[in-house]
Amino acid sequence: MSSRFVSRASVTEAGDPALPTALVLHGGGGPRTVAPIVGHLAATHHVLAPTHPGWDGTALPDDLTSVAQLAGDYLELLPSDATESREQHGVTLVGSSIGGWIALEMAIQAASDARRYAGLIDSVIVIDSVGVDVAGEPIADFFSLSPRQLAERAWHDADRGFIDPVGLSDEQRAVQAGNGRAMATIAGAGMSDPSLLARLAAVTVPTLVVWGASDGVVTPAYGRALASAIPNASFVQIEEAGHLPHLEAAGATFEAVDRFLSLPH
Repeated sequence: MSSRFVSRASVTEAGDPALPTALVLHGGGGPRTVAPIVGHLAATHHVLAPTHPGWDGTALPDDLTSVAQLAGDYLELLPSDATESREQHGVTLVGSSIGGWIALEMAIQAASDARRYAGLIDSVIVIDSVGVDVAGEPIADFFSLSPRQLAERAWHDADRGFIDPVGLSDEQRAVQAGNGRAMATIAGAGMSDPSLLARLAAVTVPTLVVWGASDGVVTPAYGRALASAIPNASFVQIEEAGHLPHLEAAGATFEAVDRFLSLPH
């Protein structure tokens, strides 16, 4: 793996640059939460995995205040990496939680400027994404939950996901606090955009929506509503997994991902 700075994000790269490109976008927990996805896809893709500005001790620019802005930044990142192979392969966007929201916003923005981004995005994979408002299925109030409560909402096995803050170093506490501030600034306290659900009709590329059956942050019913709003989306539920199924049930999650990616797009 290697790292570099592109635009306002630090980007980790893995896999052969001659392979199709996959952009892997992390959620609120930071880049470590999608490291297994990066590792898995590196066998078949050139993987770009940015650390969102403001996460893991990086700077959060004063003028970066929304998911839409960050999605636009990442669209600007992609052509330079994918232009040579765009005629054969577009980019696969893969996003977990807030990263899923960013991926969906990227797909919408690309569709709205088809002349500029024609053929850039080949497919989208979202894993337990936030971002939409679904009647009767509220997003858990992440910022009001204690670490134990968050583990109980986010994990099928809460004991596995619980990190006792007593055992954290001052540096780890500072990183967690910075991640929270960045998430609140970019995603907002409600972690959603009231306009997003209706705008998902613009996403016409093949899309896979993966959801943990035990997710209490955004429920499977929420996920099904999100998938139903995308014209060419399929929904896969992963049993015995919560908000991060690629951590709790990696085998089943990657089986679904690989099956989707093997289809002609």
